[in-house]
Amino acid sequence: MDAARLRGLIREIPDFPQAGIGFKDITPLMADREGLAESVRGLAELARPLRVQCVVAAEARGFLLGPALALELAAGFVLARKPGKLPYETVSAGYSLEYGASRLELHSDALRGGTRVLVHDDLLATGGTAAALCELVERLGGQVVGCGFLIELAFLEGRKRLEPREVHALLRYAS
Repeated sequence: MDAARLRGLIREIPDFPQAGIGFKDITPLMADREGLAESVRGLAELARPLRVQCVVAAEARGFLLGPALALELAAGFVLARKPGKLPYETVSAGYSLEYGASRLELHSDALRGGTRVLVHDDLLATGGTAAALCELVERLGGQVVGCGFLIELAFLEGRKRLEPREVHALLRYAS
């Protein structure tokens, strides 16, 4: 994997969505066929030893790479959505972001007990979204075998919030 090339495809937008946030815009990476393919392959290589049966990802940006990652791992894909977006009975968990709070839901029958799950999102910041996903997976009887991210903002220490789970990120930003 060429980390420098992938970093070059990620654009930083200062003060978005609010002052003080340096938003990592992955849309240029998504538009680059080779960068997209390399990202999916790289994420899969990090997760392959975990013998994942299902990838669980949150809307919206987790949906961008999550299904492709699941296919690469020969696994299923489960989507976590904001309240009121899933048509069947759900379970819900709340979480806080660096700039707000929200909730996520999974269908109550999305996972069978013991299913080996990789929690995925495009970005690990404070860890709130991923921690909520882990909580939902575990509440449904799934086993979180790891958490995988395209980008980790290491200075926000989200990895600590996910302990003792295994955490992988393709790209890490120290500041």
